[in-house]
Amino acid sequence: MDIRQLTYFVAVYEQGSVSAAARQCCVAQPSLSSALRQLEQELGVSLFTRLPKGVTPTEDGDKLYGHAGRLLSQLQSLKASFNEPIARIRFRLGLIRALGVERMSQLLREFSNSVPGLELHLVEPDEACEARIITPQLLKAGEAFQPIWQDNYLLALPPGSALMLQDNIALTDFENLPLIQRSPCDAWNTLYPELVRRGIKPDLRANIQTIEYALGLVSAGVGCAVVPDFDNMRQRNDILIRPINELKLERTIGLAYPKNTHSEPLTMLRQYCQYASSRQH
Repeated sequence: MDIRQLTYFVAVYEQGSVSAAARQCCVAQPSLSSALRQLEQELGVSLFTRLPKGVTPTEDGDKLYGHAGRLLSQLQSLKASFNEPIARIRFRLGLIRALGVERMSQLLREFSNSVPGLELHLVEPDEACEARIITPQLLKAGEAFQPIWQDNYLLALPPGSALMLQDNIALTDFENLPLIQRSPCDAWNTLYPELVRRGIKPDLRANIQTIEYALGLVSAGVGCAVVPDFDNMRQRNDILIRPINELKLERTIGLAYPKNTHSEPLTMLRQYCQYASSRQH
């Protein structure tokens, strides 16, 4: 496996066509096809399904794309580090709240390091920006959407909660349950109307915005809170988490960006989002 093969692979993946990728890479189509076959033989997998018009990536192709994009961007950064001066590239990224500090920090660190001279500005998702990390419900006309993470929601319990001995939480368990409301929250917008419909009345103790404050109040014994099932939740010993029955509480987080836009920073960001998605699975 070499850089040339990975470069050709990424071009085919993004163009959806071997001929278009050959034009982009300024190489003869048979040479590109040969390099792609050699890569598939070396990995022992099929990376694309050949169609009458173009190609579509297989599951293995999706997996390799994230890794290949990361390796190529790191090589590009290495080469650029020896070239002066570096032009500054301003990139505004809109973010909704409650995305998970650890995974977002990793994604943004990798993205920032991948583009020489990148000047990353994090803004509110409704501000002018080159791309946004949002839920599909916030998608605007003219935007494409690339899924990154699929989050399930759980109920976080304080130590000593009467529900701690239960493996699952029923909706009837919310009756008079000390509960911390967090808004905006997709899961709350599904859960609370259903409780109202069933005549179930929790004991609302607080209304806050961030997951961190919600978990702090749970840890302090103020009440329970509905939170996304981030990896670090299961590593905490100051709270307990339990699945909620009867309702499917989940959300999809993804990258939204203007269709037919192909800037270098956006291309790199899409590759790292693809890699982040593959890590979750």
